[in-house]
Amino acid sequence: MNINNKFIKSINFLEDSLLVVILSSMILLAIYQIISRNLFSEGIVWIDPLLRTLVLWVGLSGAVVATRTDKHIKIDVFLKYLPDKLLPYIRRGVYLFTILICLLISWHATRFVISEYEYGTVAFSGIPAWLTAIIIPVSFCLIAARYGLLLFVSQARLTMLDVDEQVEK
Repeated sequence: MNINNKFIKSINFLEDSLLVVILSSMILLAIYQIISRNLFSEGIVWIDPLLRTLVLWVGLSGAVVATRTDKHIKIDVFLKYLPDKLLPYIRRGVYLFTILICLLISWHATRFVISEYEYGTVAFSGIPAWLTAIIIPVSFCLIAARYGLLLFVSQARLTMLDVDEQVEK
């Protein structure tokens, strides 16, 4: 196994671990809040806004993971009607378009995060708003990077990395 495979597998492990931690935290905090409100008629004020923030984080982290091997929601209506010879070119065109859109979103989200930092906006319980929103530019940048890999690396190679990862688990 070469260094590139180890690096990619460690990134995949970090992404998966982040998702597990966020989702587990969401479940535990929601259960605590429900029990606290129903049994003791009180709850912690900052849990609800934290859960809303964690929904954003788990959704965008999940989107990054879904791009790992191009297994996300797609609209393939035109691919059914086009000749198979054109599919690799169309796929690469879609990847390039996706990279450009994700980088554009990441650029503007970065500008938003910087403005939140400069204005010192507080999201909840003393947590700065820029810290809760940092996932937006980071995730779209990571999605663009994943599509860059998909653009230049063959799909068969990425599928093999995913299969190797599943076998090791």
